[in-house]
Amino acid sequence: MQVHSSFFDPPQAMLERVIYQMEKVIIGKRDVIEKLLIALLCGGHVLLEDVPGVGKTMLVRALSRTIDGSFQRIQCTPDLLPSDLTGSSIFNQQTSQFEFRPGPLMANLVLADELNRATPRTQSALLEAMEEKRITVDGATHPLPEPFFLLATQNPIDFSGTFLLPEAQLDRFLMKLSLGYPDAAEEMELLNRVEERHPISQLRPLLLPEEFVSLQKEAARVHVDDTVKSYIVQLVTSTRKHLDIALGASPRASIALMRAAQGRAFLSGRGFVIPDDVKQMALPVLAHRLMLTAEAAMAGKQSETIMESIAAAAPIPARRYAPAQ
Repeated sequence: MQVHSSFFDPPQAMLERVIYQMEKVIIGKRDVIEKLLIALLCGGHVLLEDVPGVGKTMLVRALSRTIDGSFQRIQCTPDLLPSDLTGSSIFNQQTSQFEFRPGPLMANLVLADELNRATPRTQSALLEAMEEKRITVDGATHPLPEPFFLLATQNPIDFSGTFLLPEAQLDRFLMKLSLGYPDAAEEMELLNRVEERHPISQLRPLLLPEEFVSLQKEAARVHVDDTVKSYIVQLVTSTRKHLDIALGASPRASIALMRAAQGRAFLSGRGFVIPDDVKQMALPVLAHRLMLTAEAAMAGKQSETIMESIAAAAPIPARRYAPAQ
């Protein structure tokens, strides 16, 4: 299949084409699409949490058609076993040896649909893949392909037959995103586009896997001034001191917030991070990592609302953030 991209295209132009194509399927959600791309530029994994039918799975399918890499979809159920994800060793009678048969995790882009319906044992099988980009089967370690992204969905409404994701696994997701319902005009446009056939059938690959790896390396080179790093530490530290938060964000969260800010700056065409990059990424990166106190939870408070108040109250440093020439 032909890929309509080139290593000689400006990175931002390549990513803008990706966003434009995905907007043909996911209408009115450019902000979510941009954050998803930022997470992938950082090599991070994304948790999509929303009610059924708003396009979570379709968002991932559109992304998989845009990046010309391997794609696997896992429908999580309570009877799913860890070996169903990682693969297993099968005895070959002809060679009298065990051969590794890879599971669906051996793909560039993996969709774990309704992750919270898998048992904790199966969920734990994802931890090594998410953090180390490798899997271990029968004592043998197998590296995952580059790039590797896990995009998981879960329904926050129906908890029947589900298993809550442990904090250790939530901390491995760079971001938690939510699509939400479209407005009336966007829903009308959606009906018009799917009247004859679904627009996802017209999407074509725009980026090769090796091109995306190259973009990741460029994004990682975006300059982060010490003043901005101090601002990141201030935000993260504030979550550990807040009266409504029992467990604040970890040092891994500080790294994740810096990487996300670098990704946003790169997507914006800048070679350095500004405080607004950090502030805009604080909610999707940090909110799902916070554990509220019992009193705050019983009072109906939300970690997203608390994180927004922390970001709004933190003083923004004022100075130049570009690297010295």
